[in-house]
Amino acid sequence: MIDTRLVSLPHGVSLSCRTAGQTGRPVLMFLHGFPEGAFVWDTLLTHFSKPENGAYFCIAPNLRGFEKSSAPPEADAYRPRHLMQDIAALVAEVCPSDKRQLECLVAHDWGGAIAWNLAAAMPQLMKKLAIINSPHPGTFLRELQHSPAQQAASAYMNFLIRPDAEALLARDDFRRLWQFLTNGSDHPPAWLTDSVRDQYREVWRAGLTGGCNLYRASPLRPPRPGPPHNDPAAAAVTLARERLMVLLPTLVIWALDDIALPPTLIEGLADYVPDMQLQQVPGASHWIVHEQPERVAAYLQDFLGQAR
Repeated sequence: MIDTRLVSLPHGVSLSCRTAGQTGRPVLMFLHGFPEGAFVWDTLLTHFSKPENGAYFCIAPNLRGFEKSSAPPEADAYRPRHLMQDIAALVAEVCPSDKRQLECLVAHDWGGAIAWNLAAAMPQLMKKLAIINSPHPGTFLRELQHSPAQQAASAYMNFLIRPDAEALLARDDFRRLWQFLTNGSDHPPAWLTDSVRDQYREVWRAGLTGGCNLYRASPLRPPRPGPPHNDPAAAAVTLARERLMVLLPTLVIWALDDIALPPTLIEGLADYVPDMQLQQVPGASHWIVHEQPERVAAYLQDFLGQAR
């Protein structure tokens, strides 16, 4: 059974969360991406809260700017340090007081961007990390700077930073957002049922500015057309290698048919994540959590059962 709660954090931000399992048990936390919400994790929350699967306390917050979570309007409020602060404070709030540590942080897409940064900067907050189709900032920056194919695949980001992006996304019953979820196809996948569509609409109707502000606040996107000095984006970014190292045991699940995040992004990943297990999944897209939840759960179950 999924419960919902609004968790107020010490720095004034509140996150609406979905939970399953008994408080006081070891904690798994799940971070969603764009244009999704915490509800996408319900199957995994239910699975891992069961006694036979670890009896974890499972929690999935809606990130700031999504659903009923705090949604500051300014783009600067969505810079990585603020997103990390939210999740670090939530960890302190929900983990047993004698540990203050997650058993594992599981994350997809933009949730993964937060998780990569958090695992590098504050590894004490978690025992393990699991990433699903979310590029490490080191490999993503490399590809954005040097790969025309990645620049083309990421061109949609420059649409999402437009000042009128929210209005355009909301038109025609969110037509453009459905195209994200169908990978541009006119034929919706089997998992995108009417009830799931209603869950998405509920998140989107609550506001789209937070999701767009994730892109507005990040320079990790391709340059916009026009004079390069106007918006160099990723071309102007340098990242210190020591700040990108993730030394935790890490599981990376990568669906190989992701049209925005191709498998070139996992090339060289072991240089940043030396204790990594990589599961590559052919025939699955960016939305693998929906498409193959049983496979994702099995990979996570195996990873969680391994001694640290």
